[in-house]
Amino acid sequence: MPEVTVVVPAYRERENIPALLHALEQALAGLDWETIVVVDDAFDGTEELVRERAQRDPRVRCIQRIGRRGLASACIEGMLASSAPYIAVIDADLQHDETLVPQLLAKVRGEEADVAVASRYMAGGSTGELGPQRVRLSRLAAALSATLCKGLTDPMSGFFVVRRTFLERVVRNLYGRGFKILLDLIAAARGEIRVVELPYRMRSRAYGESKLGMRVIAEFFMLLLYHLTGRLLPARFFLFAAVGVTGMGLHLFVLWLLFAASGNFLLSQAFATWAAMTSNFFLNNVFTYGDQRLRGRAMWRGVLSFYAACSIGALINLAIAEWLFLKSLPYWVAGLGGASIAALWNFFTTASFTWGGSNAAKR
Repeated sequence: MPEVTVVVPAYRERENIPALLHALEQALAGLDWETIVVVDDAFDGTEELVRERAQRDPRVRCIQRIGRRGLASACIEGMLASSAPYIAVIDADLQHDETLVPQLLAKVRGEEADVAVASRYMAGGSTGELGPQRVRLSRLAAALSATLCKGLTDPMSGFFVVRRTFLERVVRNLYGRGFKILLDLIAAARGEIRVVELPYRMRSRAYGESKLGMRVIAEFFMLLLYHLTGRLLPARFFLFAAVGVTGMGLHLFVLWLLFAASGNFLLSQAFATWAAMTSNFFLNNVFTYGDQRLRGRAMWRGVLSFYAACSIGALINLAIAEWLFLKSLPYWVAGLGGASIAALWNFFTTASFTWGGSNAAKR
């Protein structure tokens, strides 16, 4: 059994994989190790390169994921596929310094820590040639993350070593989505964790491109909300609710526009409702269920089931709001109550019937 498993999440990193595997072999000389490369399918042949190497080197393994995507979930699957007592996580883009893995491992193996983190922001560390805007975003995210992990200089780091016993203790409390798996692990521990940091200098990316985008930013805020609210609601619900807010804004805009043009309220309300539901479906398909994204015919079937579920949700909203109002509650309390119950109905119903994942509503 290997002592340490290096988990490498990879999406569109074909050009970097051979150099990374060679660098890990040199950096981990003298250790009993293995590498699990978790490839999110990008039709670029990354998995072929990993399997070719695995044929020559039993220390290299490949997990290929079809129809699912996301760094955090890839890391979790790779970590759970390992039997090693210590697990390292490193990016595939060669920006992390693989020679630091033995030092991080020593900190965890020596009972000093549950997690050893490579930090860019402590003394001796550096962001290298990372652009100023990216550095500012990273530092802002780190500042916001202080609500969940005080005292850590680089909670946005994707380079660390974790003790398996710690992973097994917190894994069922993870948000498990997005790109910030370290922050997720630490937040899930609720303060019951020993963390140490070692400095490293970030390298420049030679091939490929950054995965930072609006979905990554949205997932970061949903991760914060998930843990700050004590994990009372499924992780996806927060993104679903955020999309619902945008739908409400679109509804009011379309209603105002059409009513001003036609003077027909009922017709304007009907079109506004249709526009909001359509927008909500496509935004949820990209953001909330991006890892189960519907395409082709499945997408159009999904649209129809989404319409059906949300139409019932609208009726539930009206019925509950009216009942609360008749109970002498203020109109805004009644309206909020109806909308909240309808949102829960829409979320759990569409999770089962539109995106169809048996565990979709739990994550």
